Amino acid sequence: MSAAQSARIVYDGDPASLTLSVLGPRKPALAGAPVESVSVLHRDDDARCGVWECTPGRFASARSGDNELMHFVSGAGTITSSDGSVFEIHPGAVLIAPDGWAGEWNIRETVRKVYTIWNTKTVGEAGNPS
Repeated sequence: MSAAQSARIVYDGDPASLTLSVLGPRKPALAGAPVESVSVLHRDDDARCGVWECTPGRFASARSGDNELMHFVSGAGTITSSDGSVFEIHPGAVLIAPDGWAGEWNIRETVRKVYTIWNTKTVGEAGNPS
């Protein structure tokens, strides 16, 4: 068991105005030329969180070994799961993509989200993550 850590504020402002670092083109793109940018606010062995942005385009995505909670703060588009479920991306929408999820993003207007990604083993081994 690790030593207890103190809570801390990692960012105090509007995530829509946070300066991000450009990661580069999202590859492989299925349509358009989407470019990703990010600001990682926290990272440890079990989880990471931050703000991510992507310009318009279409690309496949999947979760393997982790889960992701996304809170969209700007943009527009859709995320279509491999089972055919379609989710509208818009400010205020919150989506959870569990381990094993696969689907396709279709971004019409640059999207920005606050995300938290946690390893699947963390919940399974530790029980309640809170």
